[in-house]
Amino acid sequence: MDINVLQTVPSSNINRDDTGAPKTAQYGGVTRARVSSQSWKHAMRDVFKAEKVSEGLRTKNAAKLLAESITDLDSSLSEDDVTAKVDAVFKTAGVKLTKDRQTGALLMVSRGQLEQLAKYALSHDELDKKEVKAVLKGNQSLDLALFGRMVADNPELNVEASAQVAHAISTHEIIPEFDYYTALDDDQPEDNTGAAMLGTSEYNSATLYRYANLNLHELMHNIGEEAAIDGALNYIKSFLLSMPTGKQNSYANKTLPNYVMVSLRTDTPVNLVSAFEKPVKSNDGYVEASIKRLEAEYDSTSQYVEKPELTAVLSKFEAKDLDGVVSATNVDDLLNKVSDGLKKAVQDENFSD
Repeated sequence: MDINVLQTVPSSNINRDDTGAPKTAQYGGVTRARVSSQSWKHAMRDVFKAEKVSEGLRTKNAAKLLAESITDLDSSLSEDDVTAKVDAVFKTAGVKLTKDRQTGALLMVSRGQLEQLAKYALSHDELDKKEVKAVLKGNQSLDLALFGRMVADNPELNVEASAQVAHAISTHEIIPEFDYYTALDDDQPEDNTGAAMLGTSEYNSATLYRYANLNLHELMHNIGEEAAIDGALNYIKSFLLSMPTGKQNSYANKTLPNYVMVSLRTDTPVNLVSAFEKPVKSNDGYVEASIKRLEAEYDSTSQYVEKPELTAVLSKFEAKDLDGVVSATNVDDLLNKVSDGLKKAVQDENFSD
């Protein structure tokens, strides 16, 4: 499943580098605005949380969380007994704890996994490595199943990501701009003029091309067939409605997509960013020109890959009459069309092969 989005963002600094400046990229010989995939995935997980979708925890405090789960199930255990059980679980799992009782790196776990580990630790005096591994590979939250997990201490606990999110880049060249700002002291003496603080903040504005994909086979492997289809729809919705929050209070740049294209393919994912290798140039807005470029690039892919099983478009602008492409009237209609396409694909004999 390919998700292509065009979204215009006004003056903003939604994803900063180590100097505080908006992230950029060189593409097609010019400087583009860039928003990292990590930043956007974090924002998507915030949407999962707000929508009360199955959500995991990315933390170094997994031992503490497991201890809390064990205590919730059996409050009669002493602190030493709980600690011993937690240590036994992590030792059996092959995950080392530091002196501060933290994992050496961030560990992605679902609340369901913590609960099952707690139940297993309470019901077994001797822990089995295979059974602990099975718990840590099962009961996956949607974000864990989508974005995967790497465990350096024990690669057997790795979860293969079923989704990929590209760095968003502007379809056109951007020129960095700077905001010179001052702050006044409301309680300064009347004879003391001037600002109490001054500084500069870099920003830019851009029409972004955003791309993500999803391997439905892998998502089904991680969480099962029925949950995978619902998960795919939640993935689309979170990708469309999320926005990284850098400098949000200063710029209030929360916008919505101008154009969305979702394709279901049986051969290979296709990132259409090459539509913008030659930067869009315009003195009258970039969105409509970017849509024309994107749809032309989609058309040209027929020279290399098979025709998608389904392509659905949701746009604020009149879309090109593309062969086999269906138009959606709103997000719910888009999700319904994709849901029907996914269900048909799952029933297709070739898909299961």
